[in-house]
Amino acid sequence: MFVKKNPWKTTAITVLLSFLFSAPIQAAPADKDPVTIAIIDPLTGPMAGVGLPLVAHMKFEAERLNAEGGMDGHPFRIVGLDNKVSPQESLVQLQKAADDGIRYIVQGNGSSVGSALIAAIDKHNRRNPGEEMLYLNHGAVDPVLTNERCSFWHFRFDAGSDMKMNALTNWIKDQKDIKKVYLINQDYSFGHSVSSMAREMLKEKRPDIEIVGNDFHPLAKVKDFTPYASKIKASGADAIISGNWGQDMVLLAKNLADFGIDAPFLTYYAGSPGTVTQVGDRGVDQIYQIYGYYGDTEDPEIGQRQKDMYAQTDWDYFLFYPRLTTMMEMLKKAADQTGSVDPVDLAFAMEGMSVDMDTGTYTMRKEDHQIQQPMVLSVMKDNMPYGAEGTDFNFAKVAQIPAEKVAMPTTCKMRRPSRD
Repeated sequence: MFVKKNPWKTTAITVLLSFLFSAPIQAAPADKDPVTIAIIDPLTGPMAGVGLPLVAHMKFEAERLNAEGGMDGHPFRIVGLDNKVSPQESLVQLQKAADDGIRYIVQGNGSSVGSALIAAIDKHNRRNPGEEMLYLNHGAVDPVLTNERCSFWHFRFDAGSDMKMNALTNWIKDQKDIKKVYLINQDYSFGHSVSSMAREMLKEKRPDIEIVGNDFHPLAKVKDFTPYASKIKASGADAIISGNWGQDMVLLAKNLADFGIDAPFLTYYAGSPGTVTQVGDRGVDQIYQIYGYYGDTEDPEIGQRQKDMYAQTDWDYFLFYPRLTTMMEMLKKAADQTGSVDPVDLAFAMEGMSVDMDTGTYTMRKEDHQIQQPMVLSVMKDNMPYGAEGTDFNFAKVAQIPAEKVAMPTTCKMRRPSRD
């Protein structure tokens, strides 16, 4: 029986409230008006466990970047707006942000929300020249958002689900012991894209693999995945693939472990807060994640950042949101280069821009505003130097896939505003 070494606190949300919603962090050297960035993501309800840590991460990084001068001397100011993972509530919060003069919007939990924000921000910007807003997408990864739905006002800082599946299936094709795969995903646009891409790419790269299950379940509604775990075990699957995130990731991982299913669990978001402590040693060498980062580092500065963030917020730096650091570094670079914090200036500046992160170079592709990046396949291990959620468990690198092996083509036909 696994005993938690230092349990992930169920009271963490309460503990964090004063940190997340306290007065905005002020910059040390910057003396200009702050640039407010509004995060529209779930801060209450069943998916708050993915919304609260992203606010904590951005506030944590704002302290560091503000001490380095912020955005051309303007400090980052971070505010959280609760959307309860609802497209309708997201539009209400977007209007509140617009009424407050906020011109930078961050969101990523839910591609249906992302689609609604793209349409609403496009409409706002057409009607309000000089007051344009930018949508900075940290994780709504349905490929449609940078293909037929692409927008000049939308930038995605996470790999699309097609890019992740491309990287994951490139690894699977060499795993000859994987002959039967079970797919289980959330029943909305993102989950369906994960399933579709898995079937398409496995058929191309490993036509001998049999898909022995392809389930969809309601988003953030399932409290017990036991019936799904039972079906997966009965299928004889050699591997399970899931794009689940948040509570749906945590509970699915727990029930698979409870059933003693020892097939590799190949995920997009095993780093969802709570997974590590729910599965413990039962996840070691079993739970994989395809992601831009992993839970170990040879860089002592990054390792110290993990320790500092966990001590300050009770959330982990490595597991879920390092892509926010990439986003904020790129915003800072664009502002410093242009001498401006106007969204239009920064949008043009970020097209084609690269930033060097600890796992490699990240480049914002001009054609569709999709970040191009290396990916890392990692697996849960014990006795890690930088443990997650107060334990000794974290995700160790199995393989690193270079950006050119991750990239996917785009059908985007970008319409850019005039710069007259």
